[in-house]
Amino acid sequence: MTRAFNRRLVFSTMGALLLIEAFFMALATGVGFYYGEADQSAFLVSTVITLLGGLLGLTLGRHAPKQVGEREGYVIVALVWVVFSVFGLLPYYLSGQILSLTDAWFETMSGFTTTGATVIRDVESLTRTALFWRALTQWLGGLGIIVLCVALLPMFGLGGMQLYAAEVTGVNYEKLSPRIADTAKLLWGVYIALTLAETFVLWLCDMGGFDALCHSMTTIATGGFSTKNTSLMLYGPAVQYVVGIFTFLSGLNFALIVHFLRGKPLRLLKDEESRWYARAVGIMGVVMTVGLAVFYGMQDKIWTGTAGEVLTHIEHSFRIGFFTTINSITSTGFAAADYMQWTPLLWVMVFLMFFTGGSSGSTAGGIKWVRILIFVKSGFAEFQRRIHPNAIIPIKLNGRPLPHEIINNVMAFMVFYVLIILATVLVFCGCGVDFDESIGAAVSAIGNVGIGIGQYGPSGTYADFPAFGKWWMTLVMLTGRLEIFTVLLLFTKALWRK
Repeated sequence: MTRAFNRRLVFSTMGALLLIEAFFMALATGVGFYYGEADQSAFLVSTVITLLGGLLGLTLGRHAPKQVGEREGYVIVALVWVVFSVFGLLPYYLSGQILSLTDAWFETMSGFTTTGATVIRDVESLTRTALFWRALTQWLGGLGIIVLCVALLPMFGLGGMQLYAAEVTGVNYEKLSPRIADTAKLLWGVYIALTLAETFVLWLCDMGGFDALCHSMTTIATGGFSTKNTSLMLYGPAVQYVVGIFTFLSGLNFALIVHFLRGKPLRLLKDEESRWYARAVGIMGVVMTVGLAVFYGMQDKIWTGTAGEVLTHIEHSFRIGFFTTINSITSTGFAAADYMQWTPLLWVMVFLMFFTGGSSGSTAGGIKWVRILIFVKSGFAEFQRRIHPNAIIPIKLNGRPLPHEIINNVMAFMVFYVLIILATVLVFCGCGVDFDESIGAAVSAIGNVGIGIGQYGPSGTYADFPAFGKWWMTLVMLTGRLEIFTVLLLFTKALWRK
């Protein structure tokens, strides 16, 4: 017999989550009051509306059973991103800084999903209040709204195991403590510490305090929103090195970082996925460095330049090459140069890196290296089975055989990932977008990368993207952020009959 869907629990949980969003929106409002900006009243009104929405949700959900089932978990996890974006767009829209409702929705969903695609042509024209809220949406979405809320839901008498399992939908997830709320707190502790550490280091590199905080929030979230029109092209080598290092760290599994800080470094250093991720960054970084050195005329520098000029050229190619590699693989989307101005071979390589992503359990988007690892191992195992049909060839991760359920999960994920990209390309082409730019936008959306190719590359925006395409793109952003299955399961009869 099918258990009745617990609507009251959904209302009460969403109400609690909206109160949390109202708190962070109030922080942005405080920035407006501090700087005395004109849009502080719009942010204050938005905060009050969000607060009332939260109180209404708690009222409608009074006396609801506290246990979260699978159906309620998947609904809450998918719905929270939509509801957060609905209320989160209010400051942009009410202040008049984004005049179109479609654009306000796009910018907000792009923020919360850490995609980083923007419709704002002149970011520097925004107030500090709006810039802070823009960065804050990415920071909240980076480690996951639900992971934050699981840490805080016990305050409202609600449990979070089903929510955590529905949010962290990768190949596996790890409990760092017997209580799931304590696990969430540990992860957010590391998340906050990395954000503060990068803010301090960027401040030492002569980046202003406000810009340092905003860039740190969007770095650790692997989101890529910048307070500058030219992203990080404006800043010098020190800032680019710092952001590159912290972006790389954000692409690691945060649970393994916790183990590292607890004095168990081998958990991170011996992790197979982490090694694949680090090797990919190293190999592609070297390839990009060599490619850029050649592209920028290394041969001429060797024959006609001084030793200092040659070293400067190598350093520039190394810095831009590795920065672009790290930001592409982790789906962060910061830019230290416009790769669309490079030779096609190099920007096509950048585009291919959009597919990969960081480690599972990181803030990065994309496919994730653990899936790529399993997919590749499965391919080689199939070759071996062709040669030795009767052999039992297990697929191992970190020395342990993987259950067939996990392997099947990875294969299904890959299939759906490609199908969603193909469907999205058709939609974008139907809206009048060029084929190559449609492919770039589709891969960018589902991988939560933000930047694409062509006019949607590092120097462009999605301001002129067709309206229907923007709405479709936000749906794909959400699907990619929740790693496909959470969204697709909501449309299956099996879940609702369970």
